[in-house]
Amino acid sequence: MEFDVRERWGRQPLWARWVLGVYLMGFLVGFGSHAADLARGGIHAYAGFPQVPFQVFFVGLVVLDPLVAVMVALMRREGVWLAVAVMVVDVCANWWGNRHWLRDDPGQLAGLLPLTLFGVFVIASWLPLRRAIAKALSGPSPERDSREKGTFVSH
Repeated sequence: MEFDVRERWGRQPLWARWVLGVYLMGFLVGFGSHAADLARGGIHAYAGFPQVPFQVFFVGLVVLDPLVAVMVALMRREGVWLAVAVMVVDVCANWWGNRHWLRDDPGQLAGLLPLTLFGVFVIASWLPLRRAIAKALSGPSPERDSREKGTFVSH
């Protein structure tokens, strides 16, 4: 059963639309941040992290962040799953990679706070949001039902 994107968003409860909007903003801000880092430092922008897998992951966020944003905008359940996976790895990698700087200068914590709060938000909202999207995608559509009856429903 195919739904257009506008209908998918319209079938979501208001709280879910707000949560999805926050996801979109957060991942687009993340993309902008990582794109700016790469523009300034090139492929070695994250050389300050001694762990090569972290460096590769942070460079890869230039692809992963907009991918999550597109999947969320298209109201794909996989987008919510990917959002959680990206944020878990992102938050853990940042905390682990910055742990020695945090020990030496606790003021660096302020830089990790927005990322951590967004990560907690994504993780905390994941299950209710996944359920809301699944319910909206599988349930009857008020617009489709009204078209079948020959009436018009306006939102």
